[in-house]
Amino acid sequence: MDTAEIGLIRSLFTTVTASPDHRDRFARTFYTQFFGRLPQCRSLFPAGMDAQRAKLVSAVEFIVRGLDDTDRLLPFLAQLGRDHRKYGVEREHYAAAGNALLDAVRDVDSDEPWSPASDAAWRELIALITTTMSDAADADDFPALWGATVVSHERVLRDLAIIRLECDSPIPYAAGQYVSVQIPQRPQMWRYLSPAIPTNPFGQIEFHVRRVSGGWVSPAMVNETAVGDRWQLSSPLGGLRVDLQSDKDVLMIAGGTGLAPLRAQVMDMAHRGINPRVHLFVGGAYPCDLYDIETLWHLSLSNPWLTVVPVTEEDENPWWHPYPSPEPPAGLHQRLRGPMGAVVSRFGSWADRQVQICGSPSMVKTTAYALQRAGTPVEAISYDPLR
Repeated sequence: MDTAEIGLIRSLFTTVTASPDHRDRFARTFYTQFFGRLPQCRSLFPAGMDAQRAKLVSAVEFIVRGLDDTDRLLPFLAQLGRDHRKYGVEREHYAAAGNALLDAVRDVDSDEPWSPASDAAWRELIALITTTMSDAADADDFPALWGATVVSHERVLRDLAIIRLECDSPIPYAAGQYVSVQIPQRPQMWRYLSPAIPTNPFGQIEFHVRRVSGGWVSPAMVNETAVGDRWQLSSPLGGLRVDLQSDKDVLMIAGGTGLAPLRAQVMDMAHRGINPRVHLFVGGAYPCDLYDIETLWHLSLSNPWLTVVPVTEEDENPWWHPYPSPEPPAGLHQRLRGPMGAVVSRFGSWADRQVQICGSPSMVKTTAYALQRAGTPVEAISYDPLR
């Protein structure tokens, strides 16, 4: 696509992302049109579509933002195509989805009139999306789904659990990726989770799950999951990775359970003899949110290239947490206090680093902005748009 076409697409989509109401209208129009064309596909999705609509807008937003970086965009679309196999999506469904997306774009209440040039640009983009996704799905030799059995459920905080499973066969994910997960308590409600350990030949996998207030799936994972439960997992997604061929060191920034994909990468790197230096800032609102600090400390003891910096916004735990505030183990960097973005940017621009951020959407956004204000190039910052 040329610069003019990309400009037309981005200009219109800016209206979609201007407010929550616009985002919701866009997503609702898409699914109304899609299910109107293929009513039989409604049963492939959950009754409550709020999370699904949010994912749709986030995915299209990432695509539009990355139109001039096809080296990142095309693998993302291919991953989406492989992931959609879990819904039972077939090649002929993509035509209906493409037309529904065009209808949703046309429905945008934009100051700029819909023109033949806009129509041509969006049709070209939609063709790229649907063709890349369907081709990748057709070419995938791996199963659409993996079965896994819960073998351990450890409640480490009132609202956080570490869940370990054994898959029927190993899932070929790379450290830093995430997978779609469906649990028996919430059928057809898929959620993205990042494995906290590297893949292994025994099919073992570990997830760190925080209960989201008002959520459908995470409370069931934390409160109701039992040993022996059967989960379903789908194809790996995401592009967080350390470029070991680069001469740049690494900055990793984790908020809460966003630690999981960064932890998996550090564990994977620990099997290598030579690694770039890694500064890992791990944080949360309270000291108790540093739930895995002991593991990170032990990793740093045996891997001198790893520096772990704990960060919290508060000095003390909340009243409902029954334990005293833990201090970092001797030898670990002293705990710093403040919002993650403000704390990390105090140390300079980090312009010479590979940067990964993982946490809540608001934490990722504010931290990325703080780093950019401090001088970190935007192209050096990586995060996953859907996790």
